[in-house]
Amino acid sequence: MRRLLILLLLLMMARTSPAAPPEIRFFNWSDYLPAEVLERFTAETGIFVRYSTYDSNEAMYAKLKLLGGKGYDLIVPSTYYIDRLGREGLLQPLQHARLPHWRALDPRHLNQPFDPGNRWSVPYLWGTTAIALNARRFDPARVKAWADLWRPEFRAGLLLANDMREVFQIGLRVLGYSGNSTDPEQIRQAYEKLRQLMPNVRVFNSDAPQTLYVTGEIDAGMIWSGNAYRVQQEDPGFRYIYPREGCGLWMDNLAIPSGAENPADAHRLIDFLLRPDIARLIAEKTRYSTPNAEAYRLLPPALRENPVIYPPPDILDQGEYTTDIGEAVTIYAHYWERLKVGE
Repeated sequence: MRRLLILLLLLMMARTSPAAPPEIRFFNWSDYLPAEVLERFTAETGIFVRYSTYDSNEAMYAKLKLLGGKGYDLIVPSTYYIDRLGREGLLQPLQHARLPHWRALDPRHLNQPFDPGNRWSVPYLWGTTAIALNARRFDPARVKAWADLWRPEFRAGLLLANDMREVFQIGLRVLGYSGNSTDPEQIRQAYEKLRQLMPNVRVFNSDAPQTLYVTGEIDAGMIWSGNAYRVQQEDPGFRYIYPREGCGLWMDNLAIPSGAENPADAHRLIDFLLRPDIARLIAEKTRYSTPNAEAYRLLPPALRENPVIYPPPDILDQGEYTTDIGEAVTIYAHYWERLKVGE
C-alpha cells in the first residue's frame, strides 16, 4: 500500500511540474553573432539557445563527425562543407515552408553549385579574404599581390587564418592554379610554396584576428572582410588590399545536422535570423556582408557603399569561391599538418 501511495504521489508531481523550456544547441563561428540577437529570440519565443563556437570548418566537421550528426541543432558551415556534409548524411533537408522570410534573400546568393536548390542550407553571411596591411610600417604601393607576402621584410610578422583551404588557396593562386585544385602535383607545389612562406608567419589565428592587428602585435597578413572593416574603425592606418591574383570569396550558411533533436525550433531560429531587421542587426554588428536583400536596403549608406564589405563587381569577378574538392581533401590535410609543424 505504501509503495502504491508513493507511486501515485510521483505521478501527480510529474503532472504538475512545469515542463523544461525548449532548447536549441547552436554551433557557430567565433565572434559571428551579436548576443542580443539570441536574447531577443528567447524573449520572443521562449526557446533557450545553448550557444558554442568553433574557429575552423575542420574543427566543426570533426566534432559533428564524431557525434554522428548529433549534438547540435544548428551549424554554420562554409560553402565547401555544405555539399560534403550533405553527401555524408550529416545534414537534413530544410523545410522551406517553415521559412517565410526566405523571400528576403537576394536570389544571387541562392541555388549555388555547392547546394543546388538550397536543399541543405540558407545563406547567413558572405565576404572576401584579402590582405591587411599597416600602412604606417609598410608601403601599400609595394603590396599588390599575395606573392608580395613572401618578401623578407615580413619575416616573423604575418598572420594567416587557421583554415586549411584558405591558406592553400593563397599558395595555389600565386602559382596560377585554381584555389579548388584537386591535382595532387599542384597541391604539392602549393605546399612547397607555402613552406617558403613559413619564416614570415608569426601565427595562425581565426578566433579573433582583428584584435592582433589593432593591438599592434601583427602588421600584415590575411584577414576576412568584416574583421578588416573593424580594424580600420579602430586604426585607420590599416589598408585592406585585394590581391591581383584574386581574393577569396566565401559564404557561411545555416544548416541543420541530421541528428538534431529539435529541428522544428531550429527552423524557427533560422527564420528569425532571416527577418530583415535581425539580418540588418547582424550585418551592422559583425560588419560582414548580408545576403539578405531587404536587410541590405536597411543598412546605412556608409556600410552599403564601403568597398571592404561590398566590393565592386570587378573584384568579385576575379575572386573565387572555395568549393568541395572531394577525396583530395585528404591530400590537403596531409600537407596542412606538415606545414603547421614545420616539416
